[in-house]
Amino acid sequence: MLAACASGEGSIAVLERRDLELERATAAPSHQLRLVLAYFDDAWTPDAIHAAVRRGAPILAQCSVVITKAELLRLAAPARMRDFHTPNSRELARALRLPTPTIYFVADTRQRPAFEAEAIGRGNSGTRPELRDTVWVTRGARDLEIVLAHELAHVLMDSGEHSEEPGNLMREDTTSRNTHLSGAQCARLRETATANGLLQPIR
Repeated sequence: MLAACASGEGSIAVLERRDLELERATAAPSHQLRLVLAYFDDAWTPDAIHAAVRRGAPILAQCSVVITKAELLRLAAPARMRDFHTPNSRELARALRLPTPTIYFVADTRQRPAFEAEAIGRGNSGTRPELRDTVWVTRGARDLEIVLAHELAHVLMDSGEHSEEPGNLMREDTTSRNTHLSGAQCARLRETATANGLLQPIR
């Protein structure tokens, strides 16, 4: 067990770590992605997260990106940190100091407007630097593998832009019908994420 911080309300800690087994989704990837997946076990199960990452990996494989490591962390934290809320989530991320990109699986959101998931890249983290290069997913998120791929793409491209192209992953509505990434989107994803240290080229 790795304890990160303690307060009068309770500790902030990583209670358990384990690596998820993932099949390689593309035969000859050009870039590798290492993910940290942090969850609260009163809101999420490891099996649900594992299944979503496994099903989402082929979507990123369109861009010749392979997930080579996915580390699952079970967290402890005060109850107020189990929902996404900028002040509390900044405190949680500051205490844990996890490698990025990190996906946090939380119970709910207290942000307004409320979204099922939010991505925070370099461009929208100026006033909340602790949250840079993270994704926050609530328990109510539907089509979870699509949500994960969509929000990760926002972070990797460092862009909040959405697409109007039919079937595109970056449409505002994240559904199983929207999984395609264009060549231009893939190029931006690889170039930006590599420059920001979130992807590593495979030599």
